[in-house]
Amino acid sequence: MSEDLRTIYKGRLLAVKDLPTLPTALQEVSRLLELPNTTTDQVAKVISFDQVLAAKVLKMVNSPIYGFPGRIGTVKHALVLLGFNVIRGLIISTSVYDDMNRAMRGLWDHSVGCSLACGELARALGMKDPEEYAVAGLLHDLGKVVSALQLPEAKARVDAVVQEQDLPYIDAETQVLGFGHDRINAWLAEHWNLPPAIREGMAFHHKPMSARIYPQMACVVHVGNFMARLFEYGSGGDDNVPQLSPHALKLLGMNQSALEALLDTLCEKFADAGELGFA
Repeated sequence: MSEDLRTIYKGRLLAVKDLPTLPTALQEVSRLLELPNTTTDQVAKVISFDQVLAAKVLKMVNSPIYGFPGRIGTVKHALVLLGFNVIRGLIISTSVYDDMNRAMRGLWDHSVGCSLACGELARALGMKDPEEYAVAGLLHDLGKVVSALQLPEAKARVDAVVQEQDLPYIDAETQVLGFGHDRINAWLAEHWNLPPAIREGMAFHHKPMSARIYPQMACVVHVGNFMARLFEYGSGGDDNVPQLSPHALKLLGMNQSALEALLDTLCEKFADAGELGFA
């Protein structure tokens, strides 16, 4: 791919203005904000089930306007700093997918599954701020959403290649665009001033050992993505379960029995999310 074409694609992707979301979380946040005794925890929990709402909140709080660029990595912390009035404005300005609703639902569910897996894995390993790992998992496929919105003709070609050649989605993206959603994630995370650890989780979840500063975060998202795929929780755009990097498991200090125990725990977490109506 020519550098000129890559620059054009990058410009179109970063020009995204309004990322639409699915109605479930949007309606629930709106309902909560109308109640007099709603807590920050309640609103944060709902937003943490929606990759677009979470991305918008984190993009806003990490903008230079608020004075915390690259420093706020959890939805709860963001809500404390922004306040409910700002969140009301953000909700009003968020549109809902219509025609794409059905097609994008699987991706939302997969992102929630990856988020739950990352949070659970981080807690099991005794990581500091497990919610930040969950956020990185929630946003790990955001590049696919932005690509679908900003490059719809390319999205159609990628879907066709996946079907015709039975390729992993990222390989089909690379064939059509010359890069995958991991590169789009890196561009978005940098453009939006997201915290460096979340940037690396988003950008290197397919190649976790390439992460330069926060390989632990990238490895957690890599394993979380694998587990969500293994359970067929939602859809990442193809039917393939990605190969699990043994180097990532080694870096995290995990063995086969630890992985199996975590998978058992996740069964319950996924069932709970389904009962809440967000997956």
